[in-house]
Amino acid sequence: MISIEIPGFGQVELEHLVLDYNGTIAFDGDLIEGVDDILLELADTLSIHVLTADTFGTVKQNLAGTPCNVVVVPEHQQDIEKRDYVASLGPETTVSVGNGRIDRFMLDISRIGIAVVLGEGASSSTLQMADIVCTDILAALNLLRNPLRLAATLRT
Repeated sequence: MISIEIPGFGQVELEHLVLDYNGTIAFDGDLIEGVDDILLELADTLSIHVLTADTFGTVKQNLAGTPCNVVVVPEHQQDIEKRDYVASLGPETTVSVGNGRIDRFMLDISRIGIAVVLGEGASSSTLQMADIVCTDILAALNLLRNPLRLAATLRT
């Protein structure tokens, strides 16, 4: 668990990390270098979940050996499926990271929603629902490795 008091934002107790796959931790179906090592480290403190449409069909192969729950969401209402998954975990203890329009609702209901803008861009509606926006997935994941960075960004 990650626990931190953020002035003006409140006490944060994170148990779950929910990640989109392509456009977030992968580009064109390939896992971004360095992500697997950080996920291995974060798995000691957070339960990791990867929710994806699996556009390129590579998620299970590329995350084999990584301690995470991989869920390929059905083709219809993927944004609702992702939101409902986060709701089932407990959004008050979840941090979510994504970039696409289908990620906007899961970022919105999560205690902390992080949008990333990588090579495929990010949906403007997703950016509006995020608490934090990062231009690099490694920077986004490193916020969780050093929670004082969360406080520096989210405090009021």
